[in-house]
Parts: sequence; structure tokens; C-alpha cells
Amino acid sequence: MIGTSYRCEICGTEDENPVRWIVVQCNEAQLTVFKWTKEAADAPHARHYCGEAHAQVYISRWLESACEK
Repeated sequence: MIGTSYRCEICGTEDENPVRWIVVQCNEAQLTVFKWTKEAADAPHARHYCGEAHAQVYISRWLESACEK
């Protein structure tokens, strides 16, 4: 059986069994951060990050773009 490989949106690291990864789900008006679960990771439009620092990079970029509108 072939497993699902997840890729960090920032550094490109791939892992089939992420443990301490973070999932972010967002749209233009709302951003939600999840501890890693398969359900959160497999949700439509979910973004995957290999750790808190890389999730923070995305969150900062999202907040900056939201403030520019």
C-alpha cells in the first residue's frame, strides 16, 4: 500500500508520517491552525508545515496580505 506523502509549503521537506507538523486552513477572511491530524491534513485547501517556524512564515504572510486590502 502506498502512503500519502505530505510536503512542507515553505521548505519542500516531504514526509509520509508527519508527527509534529502543523496544518493551516484559510480563506480571505479566516485562518485556522491545527495540530497535525490526518483529517485536517487531508481537508480541501489544507496547507502543510513541517514545524511551528514554517507555519509562522505563512501566517505572517497571510496577515500582511489581509492588512493590505
